[in-house]
Amino acid sequence: MNILLIDDHPLLRGGMRYLLRSLDADLEMDEASDGAHALNLVAARPYDLVLLDLKMPGLNGMDALAALRTAIPGTPLVVLSAEEDPRVVRAAIDAGAMGFIPKSSTPEVLIQALRLVLAQGVYLPSAVLDAAHPVSASVSSSDQNPGKGALPGLTPRQMDVLHCIIKGKPNKVIARELDVSEGTVKAHLSAVFLALDVHNRTEAVYAAAKLGLRLG
Repeated sequence: MNILLIDDHPLLRGGMRYLLRSLDADLEMDEASDGAHALNLVAARPYDLVLLDLKMPGLNGMDALAALRTAIPGTPLVVLSAEEDPRVVRAAIDAGAMGFIPKSSTPEVLIQALRLVLAQGVYLPSAVLDAAHPVSASVSSSDQNPGKGALPGLTPRQMDVLHCIIKGKPNKVIARELDVSEGTVKAHLSAVFLALDVHNRTEAVYAAAKLGLRLG
């Protein structure tokens, strides 16, 4: 497994290198201290997972997240930050992050969160989820089994679209990957929003996290 950790604190990077060994004994981890260095690295080799701090010198924050999301649209990207403001979490998810892990989390929570993201799920802090838009009762019923990666009332193609928006892909990229028109993508999105009882992409990601939905 190849992981890229983007953080400007050498001590944290060293600790993470040790901690992440529990994900894969053959783990290879590259390090970058800023967004510009990270963009050079992702252009040179593929990664299975990218971890990004938001506060760094140079290219950082949401600008770094957006640049990475454009450069590696299919790679799971998780924000690992000291920030815990729900508005910052929401902005990161809106920009295409598949998870947001506060640095105050325990090592056990960190590893569980990363395993979820690697299984094509989405992770958000419990405090943020508790305040998020409620999941539709019809979706959260006892008949729902998130492990199956399906939602009642959604077609396989609509589930594909949901998978893509969790990865932060724009409509144009989704249309190209699924070989459909952008109008068809918008129609599928409307069906997804209706099924999840949400109004936009960010709320859909929050709902998927609340359900523990895995789309892989």
